[in-house]
Amino acid sequence: MTRTRPHDVVVIGSGFGGLFATKALAGAPDLRVTVIDGTAQHLFQPLLYQVATGVLSMGEVSPATREVLKRQRNARVLMGTVTDIDVEAREVVSTSPIGERRTRYDSLIVAAGAGQSYFGNDRFADHAPGLKSIDDALELRGRIFGAFELAELSTDPAERAMLTTFVVVGAGPTGVEMAGQLAELAHRSLRDNFRGLDPAQARILLVDPVPAVLPGYPRSLQQAAARTLEGLGVELLMGHKVVDVTEDAVEVEDGDGRRTRIASRAKVWAAGVAASPLGTLLGERTGAEVDRAGRVIVEPNGSLPGHPEVFVVGDMASHQGVPGVAPAAMQTGRYAAEEILRAHRGEPSAGPFEYHDKGSLATVSRFQAVAQIGPLRTAGFGAWLLWLGVHLFYLVGFKNRLTTLLHWAVSFIGRGRSERTSTWQQVVGRTALRQRQADQPTAGAADRTTL
Repeated sequence: MTRTRPHDVVVIGSGFGGLFATKALAGAPDLRVTVIDGTAQHLFQPLLYQVATGVLSMGEVSPATREVLKRQRNARVLMGTVTDIDVEAREVVSTSPIGERRTRYDSLIVAAGAGQSYFGNDRFADHAPGLKSIDDALELRGRIFGAFELAELSTDPAERAMLTTFVVVGAGPTGVEMAGQLAELAHRSLRDNFRGLDPAQARILLVDPVPAVLPGYPRSLQQAAARTLEGLGVELLMGHKVVDVTEDAVEVEDGDGRRTRIASRAKVWAAGVAASPLGTLLGERTGAEVDRAGRVIVEPNGSLPGHPEVFVVGDMASHQGVPGVAPAAMQTGRYAAEEILRAHRGEPSAGPFEYHDKGSLATVSRFQAVAQIGPLRTAGFGAWLLWLGVHLFYLVGFKNRLTTLLHWAVSFIGRGRSERTSTWQQVVGRTALRQRQADQPTAGAADRTTL
């Protein structure tokens, strides 16, 4: 008897969309699932700002994908960067340090997510990292804690002020959460850590062209968040847009065209997202329309026009009325998997995808958050507890939940930050570090940093 070849499903990306799609295919032994990802790690992106501010370790928000899927016998994980999708041959082309690989598919789920958008000013990235990857978070951790270390060493008041001025660009949830944590860090966690520096003198500025923080949230929650931030000492520059970013400064412009230069070494870019370049690639390969943010305009069920075997989910897909948030990625990922299972069983499509809005949450500081769930709008300690519970629930793995809870206890009930380790490379950058080494030719081997 001839053995039927398994139906091959390739999933590009192991974020929320890719991981939830893969898990939804677990009960189909006649399907063979291959997950291709550049890092082979699942990233819990909403908590990256806590990695950057020393609350959590990178392992807690980025477990290995193969560890997460180790009990799913029909799934395997391949590390590689996808460079092409041959829709005619139905092959995904990926590269790794050992060369190029072509992986065949019968069904394809593209869940490559989104990166940071600098709105055409990509040079800003050199001086204002975003918060879209572990590398971003670790670089920011080095810059943030390194700024205080360098300020302790400086005897120049202007330089010290520049080093301890932190500018967060973007007043959405990520920017608000980052600004709140920076204020907590300066005014609470680092208290008594320095002898020649008072961290509480640090300035934290939140900048955005929009008129209020948390655009899209109800006005009452915007006002509650703004009051909490201002109570922490955060300066809100709403109605200001960033027009230039250099190594030591940010230049902003208000609604009347007046420009102000803010001397600052540590900047965080939390404004704007751009879909993975694979969106544009899919548009070129299939003729699918791509919007201004690089998202692919998909059919109502999430598939590509003219290619029912290809699904685009999460931040890469442009669905009418579907926001670019983690719950949407989870839901579109699951739905794409269900559509593949239906087609494999010879069943008709379930029809258009319907997004179920489970609400919005944003933490502002320790014990303070805002929440909108259906008609419920609340701010304060209750919203903060709700935020804790939701994020613990969506973290992958019992061990990660337990260690995250312990680190939260250390940081929020106590004053400590368990993950403050950074390197000179993160503080001053790889190029500057190499120059520093070159300027010290007589240093002994034990005094030199090895890259």
